[in-house]
Amino acid sequence: MAWQVEQFGASLTDAAASTARAYESDVAAFVDFADRMGIDDPADVTRLHLRRWVAQLATRDLARATIARRVAALRRYFGWLARRGVVAADPTVGLRAPAGGSRLPRVLRQDELDALLDQPPAAIDDDPPHRRLRDDAVIELLYGSGLRVAEVCGLLVDDVDLAAGTVRVLGKRAKWRQVPLTPGAVEAIGAWLRTGRAELETSGSPADLVFLNLRGRALTPRDCRRILDRRAVDPTHPHALRHTFATHLLDGGADLRAVQELLGHSDLSTTQRYTHVSASRLQAVVAASHPRAKGCS
Repeated sequence: MAWQVEQFGASLTDAAASTARAYESDVAAFVDFADRMGIDDPADVTRLHLRRWVAQLATRDLARATIARRVAALRRYFGWLARRGVVAADPTVGLRAPAGGSRLPRVLRQDELDALLDQPPAAIDDDPPHRRLRDDAVIELLYGSGLRVAEVCGLLVDDVDLAAGTVRVLGKRAKWRQVPLTPGAVEAIGAWLRTGRAELETSGSPADLVFLNLRGRALTPRDCRRILDRRAVDPTHPHALRHTFATHLLDGGADLRAVQELLGHSDLSTTQRYTHVSASRLQAVVAASHPRAKGCS
């Protein structure tokens, strides 16, 4: 009862369901760690305990992003406890994940985009038309509008305005934004809604959602990953299409703050990493093309 982990998870109403589950799991893992140290109350946790926990995570060969998320979960958790008066002071103030080199977002090559958008592998030639229509629309949204995969899965029919060529998206922290649709997306979504969706509808299908899976239920992020697995030249995560969307906009001269708005980033620094991707792409072009730079990186 002292740790109130489930109550904390229930309080995360402004976070995506997957994030809330991850945060609750992260806090539960810390509680297990605290129990092994003989701590049975969050009020007894000190900054030293937290630093030991972070140090232990760093020795387990976890991805830097995973450690950062677990630290973020604890900061959110102890902040919540402090506001409720369960702890007198928040011991996570100033707590940081270990520094380390971050990987640049993966940007798809042109042949990979061609395979996904225009030249899918022969293996899907036998797909029924409604499946092809759905998959086309999903991929057009992921790359053409830069939506998060969870945003695609949660998209409502009423949020799509094909006549205006826009879609209203509910992003992280329950923030709405309006994003333009490419002509390809307008065509693909329209065809799916007119003739494809009805082929997958069942009595239990959600009537308000744009996309359904092959069982007539709500499309899930895992379903989207399967779509890409069947079409991609190389293993591709749905988020890579969002990365590619942002990078191609900046490569084409788009304003950084406009890209921030399109992506739904609350912090400009999150968007700025794509400027590093563009810079690295330019360096690669120079290294491959300029006679004085060949062989350099």
